[in-house]
Amino acid sequence: MGRSMRRYHVTTFGCQMNAHDSERIKGMLESLGLGEAPGPETADVLVFNTCTIREKPDTRLAAYLGDAAARKRRHPETVIAVGGCYAEAQRERIFQLYPFVDVAFGPGSIPHLGEWISAGGLAVGRSRFGAHDHFAADLPMHRERRHQAWVQVSMGCNSICSYCIVPAVRGREQSRRPGEIVAEVTGLAAEGVREVTLLGQNVNSWGRDLQPALRTEFGELLRAVDAVEGIERIRFTSPHPKDFREPVIRAIAECDAVCEHVHLPLQSGSTRVLRRMRRTYSRERYLALVERLRSAIPDLALGTDVIVGFPGETEDDFAETLEVVEQVGFDSAFTFVYSPRRGTEAAAMPDQVADEVKGERLERLVDLVQRRAAERNQARVGRTEAVLVEGASRTDASLLRGRTRRNTTVVFAGSAAPGDLVDVVVESATSTTLRGREAALVAA
Repeated sequence: MGRSMRRYHVTTFGCQMNAHDSERIKGMLESLGLGEAPGPETADVLVFNTCTIREKPDTRLAAYLGDAAARKRRHPETVIAVGGCYAEAQRERIFQLYPFVDVAFGPGSIPHLGEWISAGGLAVGRSRFGAHDHFAADLPMHRERRHQAWVQVSMGCNSICSYCIVPAVRGREQSRRPGEIVAEVTGLAAEGVREVTLLGQNVNSWGRDLQPALRTEFGELLRAVDAVEGIERIRFTSPHPKDFREPVIRAIAECDAVCEHVHLPLQSGSTRVLRRMRRTYSRERYLALVERLRSAIPDLALGTDVIVGFPGETEDDFAETLEVVEQVGFDSAFTFVYSPRRGTEAAAMPDQVADEVKGERLERLVDLVQRRAAERNQARVGRTEAVLVEGASRTDASLLRGRTRRNTTVVFAGSAAPGDLVDVVVESATSTTLRGREAALVAA
């Protein structure tokens, strides 16, 4: 079997944590001698790293697995592995739902995939691994971008949001020790990485489970990573508003490498709905936090998440959400219709909102988000922005693409290479993108 499995393909659904996990899955498979296939149609091992936070990824996964099953019928030696949150959530049913799947593994048990393949896989029968016992950061890595890297600081979550399945599929919060994190970042810097993103389900509660043996908090971690020579940009995601405290705000304001960008999930602008969501903050508390952040970090960009149509959400509740979005003026937002997840408190709540109402509200919300984001981006026209180059534009290969410190995508004319930090003069803007020219070209 080992001789026949020469190439793999990983399909990733969901969040940045999954993207990080997929890089580790790829690195682990390559350490076993497999090469990456350009597409699933030429792979011997198909891995699906799944998300189950909302219904849409489940539906997409079913379609992908249908294609994988067809490939396995044509090539019976093909190995199909399903990992991630869906595999954990469906751990008792996955082989019943998809009998052609060979191995399933939860987010905390990625190493078992490598063990299974090394042991001969199908020779020992189908396997299901579902522990929360291993940081993926300990595994070999296949980075998609040479100059940017994900760094896992914690896994799991201790919050009990009524709509969320993450604690069930990723377990309770576990923090990596700061020395391990700084050592990883130092190694990445030595390899040429210039930007790191610190990852956790709730990064700003990092360190609390290390007490009493070690007393630390996320602001201290930001400062420690900021001190690593060669790291020029530090990002983090995602923080919970309830745990966003002054030491972290001061660290963002004072650390040179920490970017002026915070993704601060709102979920709803109605205190009544937030209470039903078990978010443990109010509309007023959220807005007060926004004010403190913007006072300390004047050029701050704010992103957010908003859920539309949570059970019991009235038109008045939704109007309050629109008011908060208008008032804050987010630079970006991920907007979702509420999707019931089996096993969560919200799935059993009365007063589920009709799909057509959810759809109509989502359209209004997206229109508002885009208008406010366009206004904020328009204010950047004429300014010079520092851009970390990521590569060619996806729509025009003659142009370059990169991101500002505020995490805004910039498409521009220039001669820089991926990984370069260049100044770009912004000439126009949309709700999602700035466009311009490299400052050196403007000067010439």
